Amino acid sequence: MKSTIPANLQLETERFQLRLMTTNDVPQLVHYAENEPELWDFALVPSAGKENMIRYIDEALSGFEKGTTFPFVVIDRLSGEIVGSTRYYDLQLANASTLLGYTWYSKHQQGNGINAHCKFLLLQYAFETLKLERVELRADTRNHRSLAAMRKIGCIEEGILRNHLPIVDGSRRDSIIFSILLEEWHRSVKNNLEERIMS
Repeated sequence: MKSTIPANLQLETERFQLRLMTTNDVPQLVHYAENEPELWDFALVPSAGKENMIRYIDEALSGFEKGTTFPFVVIDRLSGEIVGSTRYYDLQLANASTLLGYTWYSKHQQGNGINAHCKFLLLQYAFETLKLERVELRADTRNHRSLAAMRKIGCIEEGILRNHLPIVDGSRRDSIIFSILLEEWHRSVKNNLEERIMS
């Protein structure tokens, strides 16, 4: 089922903007792949280095053409620079659900509230515009930064998929599944994120 997400979609707070990724973003994204390769230490697909990042972008845009993946770049509105990326994937409008992930932020942005801004925008759009009932997030059990961020948002931990997927170093990871349901968004998660991005 083709999504109704418009190709010119832009979501923004006072500090950050999300817009759909395009081929024009390749140079800025490659810059991070070449200069901050540790951002992808827990990645499922190789993204460090120019060739890997170009392949990563091609796959993201191919998913967009199919209507199942919606990759965004994160823009610092103060500088106008791309400072990260995130996406909806496995979007199933017929089942009112999606996964949210492939998220990374440049090192100099980490710890400044960027994740709260981005998650607020993505979850608000998912629940209030797309009318989804469930948003799922997954993380490597060893990725303590991501796990802490998900718990801080108010995501509910559902369980662990053992030996779930291969990662770039050739080993396999255990994946923790988190989720947020529509009623949880309205009951507490939305207010939690609004308070964090306004503080």
